[in-house]
Amino acid sequence: MSEKSRKQLIENGELLPVMENFYTIQGEGYYSGKAAHFIRLAGCDVGCHWCDVKESWDEDAHPYVMVDEIIKTIDARTEIVVITGGEPLMWNLDIFTKKIQDLGMRTHIETSGAHPLSGSWDWICLSPKKMKMPLEEVYKQAHELKIIVCNKHDFLFAVEQGNKCSDTCNLYLQSEWSKKDKITPLMVDFIKDNVKWGVSMQTHKYLDIP
Repeated sequence: MSEKSRKQLIENGELLPVMENFYTIQGEGYYSGKAAHFIRLAGCDVGCHWCDVKESWDEDAHPYVMVDEIIKTIDARTEIVVITGGEPLMWNLDIFTKKIQDLGMRTHIETSGAHPLSGSWDWICLSPKKMKMPLEEVYKQAHELKIIVCNKHDFLFAVEQGNKCSDTCNLYLQSEWSKKDKITPLMVDFIKDNVKWGVSMQTHKYLDIP
């Protein structure tokens, strides 16, 4: 394949860098506890210091796979396909999501919202990062807002971000994993005072599954 052809396939969204591809249980947010097939795309230009998948940041460290080949790997038992990263919206996801929905499966995305939305989504989980903020267009389309809490200032950030979302958006706080013992009691107190919010736990880590 020529470099020109390869770049065209990437631009069209027919060739995507894949870091991981697995069938498991959704561990976070609104759909926590539900079976889901995860496809983790490589590449991220946000760079959270506490990211637990830093190996996903460099897209060139992972194989580029044709969308039709990725589709073949999706477990037929699932109803939900979650596209995550990295930052999945670095890539054109129009073709990919259409093919997933043509199989009768739901398309979910976990994104920082720092890039324009592409793809057709049944569920958008927006997780804003201070290092590279979401585009305004993403806030109102988010079904779920998930704020990672590392310190007390993050509660103010959560309120600011929640105010930008629609009234129907589900609002969640999630402790950064290494600080969960310190942060969780603060989240409980915040949510008791701000009842629109809920706790998202990384239950997959407690279950010791991907």
